Amino acid sequence: MNQQTNRQSHKAAPPAKGKRKKGGFSAFWVRQFHTWHWMSSAICLVGMILFAVTGITLNHAASIESEPAVVSQEGTLPDDVRATLAAVPDGAGRETPVPQAVSRWLDKEYGIDAAGRAHEWSADELYIPLPRAGGDGWVAIDRSSGAVLFEDTDRGWIAYFNDLHKGRDTGAAWSWFIDIFAVACVIFSLTGLLLLQLHAKKRRATWPIVGAGVIIPLFLMIFLMH
Repeated sequence: MNQQTNRQSHKAAPPAKGKRKKGGFSAFWVRQFHTWHWMSSAICLVGMILFAVTGITLNHAASIESEPAVVSQEGTLPDDVRATLAAVPDGAGRETPVPQAVSRWLDKEYGIDAAGRAHEWSADELYIPLPRAGGDGWVAIDRSSGAVLFEDTDRGWIAYFNDLHKGRDTGAAWSWFIDIFAVACVIFSLTGLLLLQLHAKKRRATWPIVGAGVIIPLFLMIFLMH
């Protein structure tokens, strides 16, 4: 009985919780890497698919032909609205806002939100460009007669998603999304690299494959890009 007790007393005490090492990292950090990796992958999932698919469509944009749909409309400002336009001084510049009466009329007649948009004043007309993802447009208003010419161009769904990929004319909210998505991708990639390091001893192909992922694009950029 005493011999059994002595043998048990000489056994090494188990390592404290959270102190075990794996690949040079404590158990706490291993858990953190897994948590950050799956959370960032969840955030990136839809965005990664979107940017991957649109990367292909952008790379083959010349082969994907689409016929833009152009719609033109003409109209005339009511007299009271034209009066507010005529009241704008001839020397007006981009800092001079579009009169509210004109903005409301454009929104009602054509669904155009002119408030806050960049615009150009000249002695003869007010010109408002209407760029958007997947399309373009503009409206020109004659300052003396009140004649309105509106044109809208729709380049299709592929062009729409391509513009989302580039962040072209997509607004502040999408710009913020791209930044957040990019940060999530960085976290996803770095934690994935750390997890690769943890399991590299059991998977001999790990570092050769990682190295290929670095060497191949470098080779293409240095030797095959013109």
